[in-house]
Amino acid sequence: MSRFQPVDPDFAARIRDSFARQGAMSHLGAQMMRVEPGEVEIELAYRPEVTQQHGFFHGGVTGAIADTAGGYAAFTLIAADATMLTVEYKINLIAPADGETLIAIGRVVKPGRTLTICEIEVAAVKGGVTTICARGMQTLIRLEGRPDRPAG
Repeated sequence: MSRFQPVDPDFAARIRDSFARQGAMSHLGAQMMRVEPGEVEIELAYRPEVTQQHGFFHGGVTGAIADTAGGYAAFTLIAADATMLTVEYKINLIAPADGETLIAIGRVVKPGRTLTICEIEVAAVKGGVTTICARGMQTLIRLEGRPDRPAG
């Protein structure tokens, strides 16, 4: 059971709807696998288009799914009439992202009225073995009265 209580009872549907509108995640082929209060998991399957010259997942791609997982983890805990934006994140690439799949998990460490702090972790799965390849911290800002809706 989560240690956080979401304000919006429909948070999971709102998160999945927002993720479906993310052009960057769609372009990369990322999928949202799990949405819980204060925690989100995103997976990315290996494709040559998301790698660097050695065949590992590119560090920028690793950072992108980590940032997105943390952002949506924070987003699970706010009202439907607000949104979250990343203020900063720091990520350490601690092992080559070598695998068939990358799994990014964002977890809220401290929710706040204005700023929320998340930890982000990315693992590579290869041959059934999971290796943590990146860890980081993220700060997000809540924007009240700005629901997350499509532009238009």
